[in-house]
Amino acid sequence: MLFITLIVCFTISILITPMVKKLAFLIGATDKPNRRKVHQSTMPRLGGLAIFFSFIIGMVILQPENPASNAILFGCVIIVITGICDDLFELPAKYKLIGQLAAAFTVVFLGDLQVFFINLPFGGQLEFGYLSIPFTILWIVGITNAINLIDGLDGLAAGVSSIALVAISGMALMQGSLYVAIVGVIVLMSTLGFLFYNFHPASIFMGDTGALFLGFVISVLSLLGYKNVTFISFIIPVIILGVPISDTFFAIMRRIINNQPLSAPDKSHLHHCLLRLGYTHRQTVLLIYAMAAFFGVVAVIYSQARIGVSIFLICLLILLMEFIAEKIGLMGNNFHPLLKVLRMFGITTAKDRS
Repeated sequence: MLFITLIVCFTISILITPMVKKLAFLIGATDKPNRRKVHQSTMPRLGGLAIFFSFIIGMVILQPENPASNAILFGCVIIVITGICDDLFELPAKYKLIGQLAAAFTVVFLGDLQVFFINLPFGGQLEFGYLSIPFTILWIVGITNAINLIDGLDGLAAGVSSIALVAISGMALMQGSLYVAIVGVIVLMSTLGFLFYNFHPASIFMGDTGALFLGFVISVLSLLGYKNVTFISFIIPVIILGVPISDTFFAIMRRIINNQPLSAPDKSHLHHCLLRLGYTHRQTVLLIYAMAAFFGVVAVIYSQARIGVSIFLICLLILLMEFIAEKIGLMGNNFHPLLKVLRMFGITTAKDRS
């Protein structure tokens, strides 16, 4: 039954997307080119509606059971309505945040989804206490926005989200979280059907309707799969979502370094930097896919390693991310603390020596 349902979700997503495309043009949910955009012509957005409809149909067919299921679905409806409004009217950031907070509060209070504590690797617990609700809401809103921020190239957010969903669903199966695995693959197949039209050259964008929905679902599923566990296990979803999280982190650092507001738009995200290095649109997307897959593989290795190896792996991963960020200019062209340290020890790259 699961396999048939997944095929149904994939097929429905493929069939509905052209209809959503016509609807987007009809109601004016379009994305016009400007100096910050990569595309050169007016494009229909709202494509996330096809993903959402396909997801709902899959959930109705399979009806996976979880105490928080109804709250999660209600939260999905709130986040999708927020995305639709933004695709239509380009909402100010504060109104989008209100919608995200409303969806997050829904799963926290109606679904009783909170991270109360984390077991530390060397004994003891980190109790969140009164901070459990703010921490959980911050995670949901943060990941939701992280997926939204990488939605800058054809097929980028859909592909990275699909890779993350594969990793989350696979890890959930390994840990016996059947609900997380089922919902994850339903969203995955719904997204892959849409990606058929969204990969470069795209004929439709997912818009905030899709980006917010995928970010919200991924954030909630990662919490369901790893809440109230060890510190080592809690890091797993952070690694799986390494691409959007790191891009968001470096965007925040970039704005702090340049004394800009955190909400200030720019063209220095990961995909922008790779395009400036000379990679084509499709090469950039595929390269970021590879990065996302790499993080997924690291997460699996990390989950099976001993504590000492896990900590070493995290440190190595952080250094690698910082090195890449400085090399491609994610924090600006003049902020290279790690590269300066490497040069002090005589460790340089071919580009540095030229």
